[in-house]
Amino acid sequence: MSVPAGLTARERFLRACRGEPVDRPPVWLMRQAGRYLPEYRRVREGISFLDMCRDVERAVTVSLQPVELLGVEAVILFSDIFVPVLGLGIDVDFRPGPMIGEPLRTRDQIHALRVEDPRQTVPYVFEIVRGLRRALSGPQIPLLGFAGAPFTLAAYLVEGAGSRSFSAMKRMLYREPALMRTLLDVLTEMTVAYLGAQIEAGAEAVQLFDTWAGLLAEDDYRKWVLPTHQAIVERVRGGGAPLILYVNDGAHVLESMLESGADVLSLDWRCDMGMAARRAGRRASLQGNLDPCILAAPREEIFSRVRRIAEQARPARGHILNLGHGCLPDTPVEGVRAFVEAAKSLAAGSA
Repeated sequence: MSVPAGLTARERFLRACRGEPVDRPPVWLMRQAGRYLPEYRRVREGISFLDMCRDVERAVTVSLQPVELLGVEAVILFSDIFVPVLGLGIDVDFRPGPMIGEPLRTRDQIHALRVEDPRQTVPYVFEIVRGLRRALSGPQIPLLGFAGAPFTLAAYLVEGAGSRSFSAMKRMLYREPALMRTLLDVLTEMTVAYLGAQIEAGAEAVQLFDTWAGLLAEDDYRKWVLPTHQAIVERVRGGGAPLILYVNDGAHVLESMLESGADVLSLDWRCDMGMAARRAGRRASLQGNLDPCILAAPREEIFSRVRRIAEQARPARGHILNLGHGCLPDTPVEGVRAFVEAAKSLAAGSA
């Protein structure tokens, strides 16, 4: 199949997700709208993070900044993985990381959870999506929605905050498996409804973030995490938008990720891209996977790393250039710009 001439950014991105020929890999960054940009800090000034997520005008503005300032080729909705959790009636604050008012540790708490229509509980999310879609219709830039995966959300909700070991969550996993299964089922229902509503509002692809699933050994991953991914992929796919699955520190569960049915697997920098591309073959496209800290390196080093990743990714059916995790707050803007320019310098079929 030949590469059509004059691909738009939207066409290039969606074709890469589907494994269709493109002239070069598209490029965007996880957490590309963030504190490393002075323009973002000015918009965010004087407002809390959650209020920023609810402010349609500001959220639209900062979502678009990386396109306007850096030339990235996709926009991702500015929000947070905990926004839909607010619709469950759970108290969440950021100090600066997520803090759960009352961690979910009891049967009564978990059995009391009810999934409501996200269009009613968090309507501002879909107003932001619709606003972004209107803004992007002219430049033909694809719009991504996203959600936190059930396991990662459960880890925070049971633990109460971020943790290196998530020991409280793991205790529930092993001592009260039926209760953990109930919580994961509720969060799966919530995620399916939330992503579906984003697609309905205009998201053209969605990404599922499972930041903490890499904590599990492969057997436990297959038991607790993979079924949630498969259920979400199967039920969201009807909306027609490609689904990207990101598992942080997940090189050891790559084969299980491939069984999820996701259109694209997003890899962190610890996963060997060449190995992943050979194993993925035609089963999924790949995304990633530059170490975010390399954006502080000299321009020529960034270009060299991008060429290497693109070369390693060649055996995969498609490739989207991205980081292996979110862009860090102390990232030099010039490093991000060099990354985007390096991606755009890649010629069709070469690295």
